[in-house]
This record gives sequence, structure tokens and C-alpha cells, in this order.
Amino acid sequence: MPYLYILPALIATAVWVYWPLLGTLQLSFFQWNLLPTRTPIWVGTDNYQQLIRQPELGRATLNNILYVLGLLPFSIVLPLCLALLLNRVRGRIGTVYRGVIFLPVLTAPVVSAVVWRWIMNPSQGILNQALGIANVGPINWFRDPPVALWAIVMITGWKLLGFSTLILSAGLSNVSRECLEAAQIDGASGWQRTWHVVIPLLSPTLLFMLLLTVLLSGQWTFPIINALTQGGPRSTTTNVYYLPWQYGFQAFNVGVSSAAGIIFFCVFLVLALGLMRLMERYSFHDA
Repeated sequence: MPYLYILPALIATAVWVYWPLLGTLQLSFFQWNLLPTRTPIWVGTDNYQQLIRQPELGRATLNNILYVLGLLPFSIVLPLCLALLLNRVRGRIGTVYRGVIFLPVLTAPVVSAVVWRWIMNPSQGILNQALGIANVGPINWFRDPPVALWAIVMITGWKLLGFSTLILSAGLSNVSRECLEAAQIDGASGWQRTWHVVIPLLSPTLLFMLLLTVLLSGQWTFPIINALTQGGPRSTTTNVYYLPWQYGFQAFNVGVSSAAGIIFFCVFLVLALGLMRLMERYSFHDA
């Protein structure tokens, strides 16, 4: 009986995830330019060999690692601080604060990108005007290689912050009040209760957010990259999600694009399995 309940979800997953994945695996062994008048040509593993020789592959992989590291403060550190502060605010005002923090998540990524393009405009943007008060020269946020990637991180982190805060706030609501009261009776200070009781009991949620950040940072940054930098300047903002898109829908090299998708799928599968083992080993649950 339990398997019948999850059968619709399994069917939907098979149709919308694994069936396209099998199609991608098949296309990775062919050379094709998406034109229906052209017949796909079997090339074997040539697409994989061609992909490995591309210098953009290493750059995209390195950038994705930087995106993960850059988004960790916005997915774990800052949301944890905000969730702990909001946990002390009761009543309707706490609900209002959570709604305001969550509001950027509801904004469409393209709309957010347009607004931030205006804010970060090198000549008329209010951010550069504010920096000018401190005698800091205008910064071309999306065309200067040293800062372009971190500008994408900041915008994506701004959108991610509300989602992470909501998840951690939900995790805090499950922390045992009896454990906190017992620690208080034993003379533990507020900081000691947070460090030795709250954070250990929140470890499953924190590790879950770590899992999401590692696996989905490339997906979260993709619409911002596509709207603001298109992977530039000089591939300094591309990532492992944007690179297959460029191969498939800009260069019309579907075979190499599919090969990149399969390789990245395998890498993320291994990472997901490793992080799941990490969650099972280091998560602390209230008995």
C-alpha cells in the first residue's frame, strides 16, 4: 500500500527526469545541430573527448566551486543569525519580518537582474554613487573580471537569503524546549544554549542547506548569469549549468552539450551520495 501512494510521484519523476536523461545520454554519442532536416551522426565518445579538451570546462568547474563558497554565507551563516533573531520576535511582527525577508524569493530572477543592473550601473547606478561618497571610483560590476563573479554571487545570495532563513526558522521551531529549559536551569548562558543545544539540534537542517548549496548553486546563478553577463567577461562568470546551454543553444552543438550534461550529472550524483552519508553521520537528533 505505501508504494501505491508514492506511485504517482515516481511516475512523474520517471517521465520528467529520467526519460529526458536517457535521451540526453543517447544524444551525447551523436553529432547534431538541432535542425530537423539534419540526421544525427554517430560519433561515439568523440563528444566527450572534445569536451575534455575545452579550456572552458575547467573554468566553469572552478567558477562553480567559487559560487558554492560564495553562497554558503547566504545559505547558512546569515540565515542562521537571522533565524535566531527572528525566533525571539513573537506575534504578528515576527510574521511580517519573515515575509519581508522572504519577498526577494518571490521576485522573478529576470526582474531581479534588471533591477540590480540599474542599481549597479557604472555611471548612474545608486551603488556607485554611494561608493563615490567614500571616494571609491566607479566599478563596472558586470564587465570587470575580478568583480563580475562576486556581483553574481551577491545578487543570487540576496534572493537566496529569505528561502534559507525560512528553512532554518522551521528547523528552530522543532528544537526541544525541554532541552533549552534544562540547560537554563543548569546555569547555561544564552550563548552556551545556542552553541551547545540549538546548533547541534539544528545540524540536520544546516547539513540539508549545505547539500542544496553544493548541488543547486549553479542552477540558482544560471538566470542571473544569462540576464546580466552571458558568461562573460572572458568566461569569468560561466558555470557548469551555463556551459552546456552555450554549447547547445548558442553553438548548436547538441552532442557536446549532452556530453557535458551527463558528466556533470555523474559528478553531482557522487557529491549528493557523499553529502547524504555526511548528513547521516553528523546529524544530531533529539532522542
